[in-house]
Amino acid sequence: MTIRIIPQDRLEKDKSNVAEGIPPLLFPQLKHLYSRRAARLRQLAEKNPLGDYLRFAAVIATAQEIVLYDHPLQLDLQARLEESARLGKPPLDIATLPRDAHWQRMLHSLIAELKPEMSGPALSVLENLEKASASELEQMAAALLAHDFAQVSSDKAPFIWAALSIYWAQMASLIPGKARAEAGEQRQFCPVCASVPVASVIHMGSHKDGLRYLHCNLCESEWHVVRAKCSNCEQTRDLHYWSLDSETAAIKAESCGDCGTYLKMLYQEKDPAVEPVADDLASLILDARMEQEGFARSSLNPFLFPGE
Repeated sequence: MTIRIIPQDRLEKDKSNVAEGIPPLLFPQLKHLYSRRAARLRQLAEKNPLGDYLRFAAVIATAQEIVLYDHPLQLDLQARLEESARLGKPPLDIATLPRDAHWQRMLHSLIAELKPEMSGPALSVLENLEKASASELEQMAAALLAHDFAQVSSDKAPFIWAALSIYWAQMASLIPGKARAEAGEQRQFCPVCASVPVASVIHMGSHKDGLRYLHCNLCESEWHVVRAKCSNCEQTRDLHYWSLDSETAAIKAESCGDCGTYLKMLYQEKDPAVEPVADDLASLILDARMEQEGFARSSLNPFLFPGE
């Protein structure tokens, strides 16, 4: 099964095909997203060997929240949604969506917010980005969105991605449509923007109790994928679950012997405070274990790029 987003007026005319029971797609709720992420990063930093970097990420998340409210996006996406529904493509596809200057304005606002908080090499990186031309910034953004990480230094990538993420998350929250599940492929990619997940979350409460949703590392949307299949290749034959603590751990890695990849799974019932970006970043020791076992990540954390 895949997930398609359809315009609201078409949804009302064709209610027979709407998936019932399980919400296939959850658009981002931006009101507390970045403040909650920053708080979780600071909490996890207290007893983590990567504490300094988690606090660094928390500073960026806090700046993202400020910039989000200082630069609201007003955009009519109806035509884009109609066209994407006709083509069967994600409406905010990172490979085809034209970017306007809004994301660069947010990047420069992020830099302004972050410079007083940074020193040393991080401050130098911000100053270099501040001096970069619009075309240079576009080239770096295009490389990151194409996963051509060798073209962008790993110290610049988190700042550029932070601005791109606010831009895409704002657009995702403005989509005037609903989603339905139907036959198709490529469930490993976000149905809103076609980016990859950062991790998956096993929700608790209300109509999502026990369901797995993959959390997009770019637009912050979440989409449903059943727990009995590999989230990357959808095979079911050779799935295994790994943790560093016990079988009741709040964070596990699901590995697939068919495609050789793994994805983190965060269980809200074990720890209601889990947050996809923060908890994935704070559990890099589990990534090291999975790499030792010969598995590769199928996900990407916005604060952890492969780099040059």
